[in-house]
Amino acid sequence: MPLLVDTGILYALADRTDAWHQRAHRYVRTARERLLAPITVLPEVTYLLRERLGKQAELLFVRSIAAAEVAVEDLKAADWARVADVMERYDAIGMVDASIVAIAERLKLETLATTDRRHFGIVRPAHVARLTLVP
Repeated sequence: MPLLVDTGILYALADRTDAWHQRAHRYVRTARERLLAPITVLPEVTYLLRERLGKQAELLFVRSIAAAEVAVEDLKAADWARVADVMERYDAIGMVDASIVAIAERLKLETLATTDRRHFGIVRPAHVARLTLVP
């Protein structure tokens, strides 16, 4: 099973000064599952990397995608309807986070590597009572 990841974890892995860096790095290193990023998180990650760490950090991330170090999951047509449902049900959840939920449901993934406990902690996905949030 792949490890579903959100923007915060991918950014924290790159930024050694981020408060989540050590926890994220330790968890990903020991978990050994392949990282799976919804395509919707990529613009957020690349924006943050370029703005906060510079062009080289953004480029290294894109190269890691090209080298299949991070797998990318596209949204299917049915996922978009679920994204809208999640957004409608939870006022605090935007499109990117809702897309993570939709992909988790479709792929029956129960674990999400995230730094966002506040938003993902309130979501009740269709396939499990709650997502297991790590690290």
